[in-house]
Amino acid sequence: MPKRPYDLPPLNALQSFEAAARHVSFKAAAAELNVTPAAVSHQVKSLEKDLKCLLFRRHHRGVELTEIGAYLFVALQRGFEEIGDALDQLRARVSRASVTVGATTAMSALWLTPRLAQFWKSHPHISVSQIVSDTGEGGGDCDLSIHYGDMSRETGPCRALFHDRISALGSPRFAEQNRLETVADLATLPLIHLDSAGTDWTDWQDWFAALGYCGALRNAHRVNNYVIALQAAQDDMGAVLGWEGLTRPFVESGRLVKLLSETVSSPRVYFVKLHPRASEQARLVFKWLADGPGS
Repeated sequence: MPKRPYDLPPLNALQSFEAAARHVSFKAAAAELNVTPAAVSHQVKSLEKDLKCLLFRRHHRGVELTEIGAYLFVALQRGFEEIGDALDQLRARVSRASVTVGATTAMSALWLTPRLAQFWKSHPHISVSQIVSDTGEGGGDCDLSIHYGDMSRETGPCRALFHDRISALGSPRFAEQNRLETVADLATLPLIHLDSAGTDWTDWQDWFAALGYCGALRNAHRVNNYVIALQAAQDDMGAVLGWEGLTRPFVESGRLVKLLSETVSSPRVYFVKLHPRASEQARLVFKWLADGPGS
Protein backbone atom coordinates (compact mmCIF):
# COMPACT_ATOMS: atom_id res chain seq x y z
CA MET A 1 0.00 0.00 0.00
CA PRO A 2 1.47 3.41 -0.98
CA LYS A 3 2.31 5.76 1.85
CA ARG A 4 -0.34 8.40 2.59
CA PRO A 5 0.61 12.06 2.04
CA TYR A 6 2.23 13.43 5.22
CA ASP A 7 1.52 9.97 6.71
CA LEU A 8 -1.79 11.29 8.07
CA PRO A 9 -4.84 9.22 8.97
CA PRO A 10 -8.01 9.96 6.93
CA LEU A 11 -9.07 13.56 7.47
CA ASN A 12 -12.64 12.51 8.28
CA ALA A 13 -11.30 10.60 11.28
CA LEU A 14 -9.20 13.56 12.43
CA GLN A 15 -12.13 15.96 12.01
CA SER A 16 -14.48 13.70 13.95
CA PHE A 17 -11.95 13.28 16.75
CA GLU A 18 -11.26 17.03 16.98
CA ALA A 19 -14.99 17.84 17.22
CA ALA A 20 -15.58 15.10 19.80
CA ALA A 21 -12.59 16.25 21.86
CA ARG A 22 -13.65 19.88 21.72
CA HIS A 23 -17.19 19.09 22.85
CA VAL A 24 -16.14 16.14 25.04
CA SER A 25 -19.20 14.47 23.52
CA PHE A 26 -19.80 12.22 20.55
CA LYS A 27 -23.42 13.42 20.39
CA ALA A 28 -22.51 17.12 20.23
CA ALA A 29 -19.80 16.42 17.66
CA ALA A 30 -22.30 14.50 15.54
CA ALA A 31 -24.73 17.46 15.63
CA GLU A 32 -21.97 19.84 14.50
CA LEU A 33 -20.82 17.56 11.68
CA ASN A 34 -24.38 16.65 10.69
CA VAL A 35 -23.79 12.92 11.10
CA THR A 36 -24.92 10.32 13.64
CA PRO A 37 -23.16 9.72 16.98
CA ALA A 38 -22.46 6.19 15.75
CA ALA A 39 -20.61 7.62 12.74
CA VAL A 40 -18.44 9.80 15.01
CA SER A 41 -17.74 6.81 17.26
CA HIS A 42 -16.77 4.73 14.22
CA GLN A 43 -14.33 7.40 12.98
CA VAL A 44 -12.74 7.76 16.42
CA LYS A 45 -12.35 3.97 16.77
CA SER A 46 -10.79 3.89 13.30
CA LEU A 47 -8.30 6.56 14.37
CA GLU A 48 -7.50 4.72 17.60
CA LYS A 49 -6.89 1.56 15.60
CA ASP A 50 -4.60 3.43 13.21
CA LEU A 51 -2.62 4.97 16.10
CA LYS A 52 -2.77 1.80 18.23
CA CYS A 53 -3.81 3.71 21.35
CA LEU A 54 -6.92 4.91 23.16
CA LEU A 55 -7.89 8.53 22.70
CA PHE A 56 -11.04 8.50 24.86
CA ARG A 57 -12.15 6.69 27.96
CA ARG A 58 -15.74 5.61 27.45
CA HIS A 59 -18.07 5.86 30.45
CA HIS A 60 -21.74 5.11 30.84
CA ARG A 61 -22.59 8.82 30.95
CA GLY A 62 -20.03 10.15 28.49
CA VAL A 63 -16.39 10.20 27.43
CA GLU A 64 -13.16 11.84 28.56
CA LEU A 65 -9.86 12.35 26.81
CA THR A 66 -6.88 10.23 27.67
CA GLU A 67 -3.49 11.88 28.05
CA ILE A 68 -2.59 10.84 24.50
CA GLY A 69 -5.97 12.10 23.27
CA ALA A 70 -5.40 15.49 24.90
CA TYR A 71 -1.96 15.74 23.28
CA LEU A 72 -3.42 14.96 19.84
CA PHE A 73 -6.30 17.38 20.36
CA VAL A 74 -3.94 20.30 21.09
CA ALA A 75 -1.82 19.45 18.03
CA LEU A 76 -4.89 19.24 15.78
CA GLN A 77 -6.30 22.52 17.06
CA ARG A 78 -3.01 24.26 16.33
CA GLY A 79 -2.88 22.77 12.84
CA PHE A 80 -6.53 23.55 12.04
CA GLU A 81 -6.08 27.14 13.25
CA GLU A 82 -3.11 27.63 10.93
CA ILE A 83 -5.06 26.16 8.03
CA GLY A 84 -8.00 28.43 8.89
CA ASP A 85 -5.75 31.51 8.97
CA ALA A 86 -4.27 30.63 5.58
CA LEU A 87 -7.73 30.14 4.07
CA ASP A 88 -8.91 33.48 5.49
CA GLN A 89 -5.96 35.21 3.84
CA LEU A 90 -6.70 33.53 0.53
CA ARG A 91 -10.36 34.50 0.72
CA ALA A 92 -9.35 38.10 1.47
CA ARG A 93 -7.05 38.13 -1.56
CA VAL A 94 -9.84 36.83 -3.78
CA SER A 95 -12.25 39.48 -2.52
CA ARG A 96 -9.62 42.18 -3.14
CA ALA A 97 -9.53 41.14 -6.79
CA SER A 98 -12.76 43.11 -7.02
CA VAL A 99 -11.99 46.79 -7.54
CA THR A 100 -14.51 49.35 -6.28
CA VAL A 101 -14.98 52.74 -7.90
CA GLY A 102 -17.01 55.54 -6.35
CA ALA A 103 -18.87 57.94 -8.64
CA THR A 104 -22.00 60.04 -8.92
CA THR A 105 -25.03 58.76 -10.81
CA ALA A 106 -24.28 61.02 -13.76
CA MET A 107 -20.60 60.10 -13.97
CA SER A 108 -21.42 56.41 -13.62
CA ALA A 109 -24.16 56.34 -16.23
CA LEU A 110 -22.73 58.76 -18.77
CA TRP A 111 -18.95 58.26 -18.62
CA LEU A 112 -17.67 55.50 -16.34
CA THR A 113 -19.87 52.50 -17.19
CA PRO A 114 -19.21 52.61 -20.96
CA ARG A 115 -15.46 52.74 -20.30
CA LEU A 116 -15.55 49.90 -17.80
CA ALA A 117 -17.25 47.80 -20.46
CA GLN A 118 -14.17 48.37 -22.61
CA PHE A 119 -11.88 47.64 -19.66
CA TRP A 120 -13.49 44.23 -19.01
CA LYS A 121 -12.89 43.20 -22.62
CA SER A 122 -9.13 43.56 -22.21
CA HIS A 123 -8.93 42.67 -18.49
CA PRO A 124 -11.58 39.97 -17.92
CA HIS A 125 -9.78 38.67 -14.80
CA ILE A 126 -10.43 41.89 -12.87
CA SER A 127 -13.91 42.50 -11.53
CA VAL A 128 -14.85 46.16 -11.11
CA SER A 129 -17.85 47.24 -9.07
CA GLN A 130 -19.24 50.72 -8.58
CA ILE A 131 -20.47 52.52 -5.47
CA VAL A 132 -22.84 55.15 -6.84
CA SER A 133 -23.75 58.10 -4.61
CA ASP A 134 -24.75 61.71 -5.25
CA THR A 135 -24.10 62.77 -1.65
CA GLY A 136 -20.36 62.11 -1.52
CA GLU A 137 -20.79 59.36 1.08
CA GLY A 138 -19.10 55.96 0.87
CA GLY A 139 -15.90 57.24 -0.74
CA GLY A 140 -13.81 55.71 2.03
CA ASP A 141 -15.03 52.24 1.08
CA CYS A 142 -13.68 52.53 -2.47
CA ASP A 143 -10.35 51.74 -4.07
CA LEU A 144 -10.65 54.80 -6.26
CA SER A 145 -13.24 57.52 -6.79
CA ILE A 146 -14.13 60.07 -9.45
CA HIS A 147 -14.79 63.68 -8.50
CA TYR A 148 -15.65 67.04 -10.03
CA GLY A 149 -13.75 69.73 -8.18
CA ASP A 150 -10.38 71.26 -7.33
CA MET A 151 -7.82 68.48 -7.65
CA SER A 152 -5.09 70.59 -6.03
CA ARG A 153 -6.85 70.31 -2.67
CA GLU A 154 -6.65 66.53 -2.65
CA THR A 155 -3.99 64.40 -0.99
CA GLY A 156 -2.71 61.18 -2.49
CA PRO A 157 -2.46 60.15 -6.16
CA CYS A 158 -4.94 61.96 -8.45
CA ARG A 159 -5.13 62.20 -12.24
CA ALA A 160 -7.24 64.54 -14.36
CA LEU A 161 -9.77 62.81 -16.61
CA PHE A 162 -11.05 65.79 -18.60
CA HIS A 163 -11.56 69.55 -18.31
CA ASP A 164 -14.90 70.34 -19.89
CA ARG A 165 -16.64 73.11 -21.70
CA ILE A 166 -20.27 73.68 -20.81
CA SER A 167 -22.94 74.33 -23.44
CA ALA A 168 -26.65 75.06 -23.41
CA LEU A 169 -28.43 72.00 -24.82
CA GLY A 170 -32.00 71.19 -25.79
CA SER A 171 -33.95 68.73 -27.85
CA PRO A 172 -34.11 69.24 -31.62
CA ARG A 173 -37.80 70.12 -31.31
CA PHE A 174 -37.11 72.63 -28.54
CA ALA A 175 -34.36 74.21 -30.66
CA GLU A 176 -36.69 74.39 -33.67
CA GLN A 177 -39.44 76.04 -31.65
CA ASN A 178 -37.07 78.51 -30.00
CA ARG A 179 -34.58 79.85 -32.48
CA LEU A 180 -32.02 81.79 -30.46
CA GLU A 181 -29.64 84.53 -31.47
CA THR A 182 -28.27 85.81 -28.18
CA VAL A 183 -27.59 84.65 -24.66
CA ALA A 184 -30.31 87.02 -23.47
CA ASP A 185 -32.81 85.15 -25.66
CA LEU A 186 -32.03 81.93 -23.82
CA ALA A 187 -32.70 83.58 -20.45
CA THR A 188 -36.37 83.96 -21.39
CA LEU A 189 -36.85 80.25 -22.07
CA PRO A 190 -37.59 77.36 -19.66
CA LEU A 191 -34.35 76.28 -17.98
CA ILE A 192 -33.82 72.94 -16.26
CA HIS A 193 -32.01 73.61 -12.96
CA LEU A 194 -30.02 70.96 -11.11
CA ASP A 195 -30.32 70.95 -7.31
CA SER A 196 -27.89 68.27 -6.16
CA ALA A 197 -26.36 68.22 -2.69
CA GLY A 198 -22.66 67.54 -2.36
CA THR A 199 -21.72 68.82 -5.83
CA ASP A 200 -20.00 71.99 -6.95
CA TRP A 201 -21.42 72.12 -10.44
CA THR A 202 -21.80 75.30 -12.45
CA ASP A 203 -25.43 76.44 -12.40
CA TRP A 204 -27.33 78.58 -14.87
CA GLN A 205 -26.54 81.82 -13.04
CA ASP A 206 -22.81 81.00 -13.13
CA TRP A 207 -23.02 80.10 -16.81
CA PHE A 208 -24.84 83.26 -17.84
CA ALA A 209 -22.54 85.42 -15.70
CA ALA A 210 -19.47 83.90 -17.38
CA LEU A 211 -20.92 85.08 -20.70
CA GLY A 212 -21.59 88.58 -19.40
CA TYR A 213 -25.33 88.31 -18.78
CA CYS A 214 -26.53 89.15 -15.26
CA GLY A 215 -30.23 89.70 -15.89
CA ALA A 216 -33.24 87.74 -14.71
CA LEU A 217 -33.68 84.07 -15.54
CA ARG A 218 -36.99 82.40 -16.17
CA ASN A 219 -38.28 80.15 -13.41
CA ALA A 220 -38.65 76.62 -14.72
CA HIS A 221 -37.99 72.99 -13.84
CA ARG A 222 -35.79 71.83 -10.93
CA VAL A 223 -34.46 68.28 -10.53
CA ASN A 224 -31.91 66.72 -8.17
CA ASN A 225 -30.25 64.32 -10.61
CA TYR A 226 -28.31 65.16 -13.76
CA VAL A 227 -29.44 62.06 -15.65
CA ILE A 228 -33.05 63.12 -15.02
CA ALA A 229 -32.19 66.65 -16.14
CA LEU A 230 -30.89 65.32 -19.45
CA GLN A 231 -34.00 63.19 -19.90
CA ALA A 232 -36.20 66.20 -19.21
CA ALA A 233 -34.35 68.13 -21.91
CA GLN A 234 -34.84 65.28 -24.37
CA ASP A 235 -38.54 65.43 -23.54
CA ASP A 236 -38.66 69.07 -24.76
CA MET A 237 -39.11 70.48 -21.24
CA GLY A 238 -36.36 73.10 -21.51
CA ALA A 239 -32.68 73.86 -21.88
CA VAL A 240 -30.06 72.03 -19.82
CA LEU A 241 -26.39 72.71 -19.16
CA GLY A 242 -24.25 70.12 -20.92
CA TRP A 243 -20.74 69.14 -19.85
CA GLU A 244 -19.15 67.97 -23.11
CA GLY A 245 -17.38 65.00 -21.57
CA LEU A 246 -20.67 63.67 -20.22
CA THR A 247 -23.12 64.68 -22.96
CA ARG A 248 -21.07 64.00 -26.10
CA PRO A 249 -23.04 60.79 -26.93
CA PHE A 250 -26.32 62.73 -26.72
CA VAL A 251 -25.06 65.42 -29.11
CA GLU A 252 -23.43 62.98 -31.53
CA SER A 253 -26.62 60.92 -31.71
CA GLY A 254 -28.79 64.02 -32.22
CA ARG A 255 -30.85 63.49 -29.09
CA LEU A 256 -29.68 66.91 -27.87
CA VAL A 257 -28.35 69.88 -29.83
CA LYS A 258 -26.46 73.04 -28.93
CA LEU A 259 -28.83 75.97 -28.59
CA LEU A 260 -26.06 78.59 -28.85
CA SER A 261 -22.52 78.59 -30.13
CA GLU A 262 -21.25 80.16 -26.89
CA THR A 263 -19.68 77.82 -24.35
CA VAL A 264 -18.14 78.28 -20.91
CA SER A 265 -14.97 76.62 -19.66
CA SER A 266 -15.71 74.53 -16.60
CA PRO A 267 -14.10 76.00 -13.46
CA ARG A 268 -13.59 72.49 -12.12
CA VAL A 269 -11.96 69.36 -13.48
CA TYR A 270 -13.09 65.74 -13.44
CA PHE A 271 -10.41 63.63 -11.81
CA VAL A 272 -9.87 60.13 -10.45
CA LYS A 273 -8.40 59.64 -6.97
CA LEU A 274 -6.55 56.54 -5.79
CA HIS A 275 -7.31 55.64 -2.16
CA PRO A 276 -4.68 54.31 0.29
CA ARG A 277 -6.28 50.83 0.50
CA ALA A 278 -5.99 50.32 -3.27
CA SER A 279 -4.72 46.96 -4.53
CA GLU A 280 -2.49 46.39 -7.53
CA GLN A 281 -5.62 45.67 -9.58
CA ALA A 282 -7.07 49.01 -8.48
CA ARG A 283 -3.86 50.78 -9.49
CA LEU A 284 -4.19 49.23 -12.93
CA VAL A 285 -7.78 50.51 -13.26
CA PHE A 286 -6.65 53.94 -12.01
CA LYS A 287 -3.94 54.18 -14.68
CA TRP A 288 -6.24 52.83 -17.38
CA LEU A 289 -8.93 55.42 -16.66
CA ALA A 290 -6.42 58.25 -16.39
CA ASP A 291 -4.55 57.35 -19.57
CA GLY A 292 -7.73 56.73 -21.51
CA PRO A 293 -8.88 53.56 -23.33
CA GLY A 294 -6.40 52.43 -25.93
CA SER A 295 -3.47 54.27 -24.35
